[in-house]
Amino acid sequence: MTVRPRRLLIVALAPLVAAALFVTPSSPANAEPGSGTSDTADEKTTGGEDDLLLNDVLESSNRRFVQAKAAVTKSTATQKKLAADIKVAEARRDKLVPEVNAIAAKQYQTGNIGTMGYLLGSNGNDDFLSKAISLSEINSLQDHSLHELNSAIDEVNNTKAALDAEVKQQQTNLASMAKQKESAEKALSLVGGESLTGGFVDAKSAVAAPAPRNADGGFSPESCSVDDPTTNGCITARTLHLYKEVKKAGFNRFVGCHRDGGPFEHPKGRACDWSLQKSGFSVAHNADMKKYGNDLMAFLVRNADRLGIYYVIWFKQIWFPTTGVWKAYHGVSDHTDHVHVSLL
Repeated sequence: MTVRPRRLLIVALAPLVAAALFVTPSSPANAEPGSGTSDTADEKTTGGEDDLLLNDVLESSNRRFVQAKAAVTKSTATQKKLAADIKVAEARRDKLVPEVNAIAAKQYQTGNIGTMGYLLGSNGNDDFLSKAISLSEINSLQDHSLHELNSAIDEVNNTKAALDAEVKQQQTNLASMAKQKESAEKALSLVGGESLTGGFVDAKSAVAAPAPRNADGGFSPESCSVDDPTTNGCITARTLHLYKEVKKAGFNRFVGCHRDGGPFEHPKGRACDWSLQKSGFSVAHNADMKKYGNDLMAFLVRNADRLGIYYVIWFKQIWFPTTGVWKAYHGVSDHTDHVHVSLL
């Protein structure tokens, strides 16, 4: 029988170990909106410059989603290549196993006596030495071949198992990133989307203390029976609660609630207009004023259920909690100089 040199065996097993893992692994006042006053506020937007903006969250979540998707794609490609390498390696193994078995059978057949006869039949010293080396190589090659074969098979199985686990984890990460991306997009949609805020709005808002509810869990009608801290009129207890919670959240610029006349909520003490500046009202003419309005609007929308809000109007758009959808508002005021909130 012709014995393969060890070098050829190692070359045959090389595909088994070649695959590598991809590791991604204010004072009371009666000023009304639209007065044109230009007394801008000297307070900064609530939260300071370190607040995380919603557009930052959107960018970050989208970037992570793309990266996670790319990682899965790359690892899956590596996984497919490894699967192909395994098929090649298994074919080589299937071809080598009979040969190794033949080597073992040859040794068993020769035995001690057969070995002595094999050596004594040598033609001279050189032939004897050559045959002795051949027998030694048979034993050594048999042991080494079996060891290399088993080690290589274990290596490729471990590599494949690790890569399979990695791809599974990456797919889990991708699903998580997709949920975060969807959550960020919903958060932007809740506060009016790009058209209303441009993403320049706090990613999170303070959580307001809930307004008292009736025994059924709802909000009963309330009369205008509480002194309005912003005017000489009256407001409801629920409006006063909202007023305090908005102030507590850091929105301390000018505000007016009760207003005589009109068919809507102001005369009933169920509405407030929150200015973008320290006193009076003026259309948002800089980034600070617009972001202040964005953040205040977001606080009201995010806490609508807790505060018993009926609707919010800001920058030509109106939002009702019952629909959760922003729609174009066409009223006397376009609400570009204040945020309006009405309560149940």
